[in-house]
Amino acid sequence: MSIVAANELAKSYGAQDVFWDVSLQIARGDKIALVGRNGTGKTTLLRIIAGLETPTAGRVHRARSLRIGYLPQEAELSSQRTLYEEMLTVFADLRAQQAELRRLEQQMADPTQREGALERYGEELHAFELAGGYRYENKIKQVLAGLGFPEEEQHQPLSILSGGQKTRALLARLLLSEPDLLLLDEPTNHLDLAATQWLEEHLANWKGSLVVVAHDRYFLDKVVGRVWELAFGRLEDYPGNYSRYSTLRVERMERRLAEYEAQQKYIEKTEDFIRRYMAGQRTKEAQGRQKRLDRLPRLERPREAKRISLSIGTDLRGGDLVLATEDLTIGYQPGPSLFTCPDLCLRRGQRVALLGPNGSGKTTFLKTVIGEVSPLAGLAQIGHNVKFGYLAQGHEGLDKENTILNELLEVRNLPLEKARGFLGRFLFSGDDVFKLVGDLSGGERSRLALAKLTLEGANFLLLDEPTIHLDIASQEILEEVLTDFDGTILLVSHDRYLINALATQVWAIEDGELQVYDGNFSDYQEQRSKEQEARDKGLGTRDKGLGTRDKGLGTRDKGLGTRDRRQEARGRKQEAKGREQGAKLEEDIASLEARLAALGEELVAASVAQDVEGLRELGLEYQRVDEELQRLLAQWAEAGVA
Repeated sequence: MSIVAANELAKSYGAQDVFWDVSLQIARGDKIALVGRNGTGKTTLLRIIAGLETPTAGRVHRARSLRIGYLPQEAELSSQRTLYEEMLTVFADLRAQQAELRRLEQQMADPTQREGALERYGEELHAFELAGGYRYENKIKQVLAGLGFPEEEQHQPLSILSGGQKTRALLARLLLSEPDLLLLDEPTNHLDLAATQWLEEHLANWKGSLVVVAHDRYFLDKVVGRVWELAFGRLEDYPGNYSRYSTLRVERMERRLAEYEAQQKYIEKTEDFIRRYMAGQRTKEAQGRQKRLDRLPRLERPREAKRISLSIGTDLRGGDLVLATEDLTIGYQPGPSLFTCPDLCLRRGQRVALLGPNGSGKTTFLKTVIGEVSPLAGLAQIGHNVKFGYLAQGHEGLDKENTILNELLEVRNLPLEKARGFLGRFLFSGDDVFKLVGDLSGGERSRLALAKLTLEGANFLLLDEPTIHLDIASQEILEEVLTDFDGTILLVSHDRYLINALATQVWAIEDGELQVYDGNFSDYQEQRSKEQEARDKGLGTRDKGLGTRDKGLGTRDKGLGTRDRRQEARGRKQEAKGREQGAKLEEDIASLEARLAALGEELVAASVAQDVEGLRELGLEYQRVDEELQRLLAQWAEAGVA
């Protein structure tokens, strides 16, 4: 059964048509990705479905009492509350029930009101329990922690949060409110990898319906079961996740092209027959063919959007050693350490993905490698005949006062026509080349930064979130180009699809130390799972098969030094302590679960016996025990994924 249906939607802004003749249906439980080039109207369509914009033509029909939650790309939350207090507003009804229970408890202490209050108290308590009244605060903490808000940030005023934090806060409030339909516009933009993985697991288990705009292909593969493609003003529906859509789209386009070409051949052959016989002996036959041709519905030639033409290459052959570090500690002077590194040895042709939570020091590491930031200790040295090219996440290397053309010419003094032709490959055509850099969108700045990088001829690329602001089609082109690049790559990215296709190693910042893993993102996940399984079974630290750093995994060719042995000894000691704590946690959880079950039976008995004081005390104890149980369960879950 559809909860939203729309027929022949169109949207125009003045003379500009965004889309037209768009029809869609959303069933209960549908999880849909809305994909398309930047500027095709995806956000506009989401806002029309949400009822925040009116279509130029067509209508949207929504199920009665449908609750819709909408997350814009940049959220505004103006409130004097703290982040945690804002989340509490979702549970206003439960909090009112809780206040009513407290009021009834006071009445039960008064002999003149006891009898009536006692009867109502039992009913209210039962309803409160069924609605999850003893669990909502723990639920708030789990969602906020999952979306990357540490405990200290949860009690900060909303007014001091950054724009990205406010967007995450609105996402948290939407998830807690559990609407019937979630409309999410780029929900992963402000999430680090851990928070993105938490969100995709949460949405995969989401019982409601979902329409999401996202450029994270890995995320879409995990979450959605349908894909809507918005292109050239029309909406097309594909079954399956993003990878399935990619395959089906190619097949659909090939089939349509074959049908179009077959029709063109038929038209050409028929027109030739009509020309030859219209005035001859077969006039009637020619006239009949002309009528059939006039009635023939003409197929459109399948259209493809313009693609950036990207090519990154180098004629400069560097030495075998591209980057070496020794006793390196990353951070800013003066200040605390962000993380420490083992002695690394990056060789020609390797492709490394650097992973870690937001704020862990990934960008600082790249800037340390290229000499923009001094290390707190140790050294990082680039090898002989190695020329690096650096793509900054915030495009700091672009001069906002420059035009696009002048910005490119600062890299290489090309003839103007050649420079304009080169920019055309990055979709800057005509007078676009005279736009100021400061007036460009995020996607346009990304394309300009890539154009500059292409001209540099570097054999060592340091890329900080290169796919940010790029639409999926451009991401896929960049992926192909980097795969063919014959130099060395050090990449910071949340794009797991890109990392899977590209990486030969993963360097992960974990608990203040950089760890080295062989393979791509899937290999890294598998090794982490094996490590966790080994810890759970008490098998000790990683061995070589589970990611110990040897020559092939990036350390210098020296074997394990004293520092490594000390780290392994610390690791064994921490794991032994962790196993003891885990066993104690499980014992405490079992005890609390048994106590909670007993309290439930005692509450029923007290209600039957009309024991006012007992009901009040048991209700309070039930709440305390349940809160402690939820706290220990959350602690146990964190220990299980560490």
